[in-house]
Amino acid sequence: MQPLVSIIMGSTSDLQIMEAAAKFLNEMQIPFEINALSAHRTPEQVGDFAKTASGRGIRVIIAAAGMAAHLPGVIASMTTLPVIGVPIKASLEGLDSILSIVQMPPGIPVATVGINSSLNAAILATEILALSDTDVKGKLSKFKADLKHKIIKANEELAQIKYDYKVG
Repeated sequence: MQPLVSIIMGSTSDLQIMEAAAKFLNEMQIPFEINALSAHRTPEQVGDFAKTASGRGIRVIIAAAGMAAHLPGVIASMTTLPVIGVPIKASLEGLDSILSIVQMPPGIPVATVGINSSLNAAILATEILALSDTDVKGKLSKFKADLKHKIIKANEELAQIKYDYKVG
């Protein structure tokens, strides 16, 4: 089994946040890999990873980083693969991370999800893969339909709650 998605984090302290992405990809039966690489502490390994990812069959990269948050942009600068940045709330409520990832120069795009939103990063990666894989598209369609049904059920349950001044 060859990984299609690579989850990269600046350090293993980010694993707790990135687990949601790993769990989602696992549920969708999408092969993935997960590694810690640092744009500042292991720049040579980051370069090797970015330059060889496509040749190894990786189709999408999810890169998480906090504070200066250079990892997603550095990876994006060395590959043509789509990179999804996950800003990690490490300081300044994560605002420093999200701004660092969002403010990429022209020609080096990084898709960016919300602070600590690795689940959304995995869903976006799945949507990208679904463009060329009908099996993944079917699983994704079911996932999205289930989201709709959860809200419908929640509203049915809310309708049963009674208050003296609740209308409807």
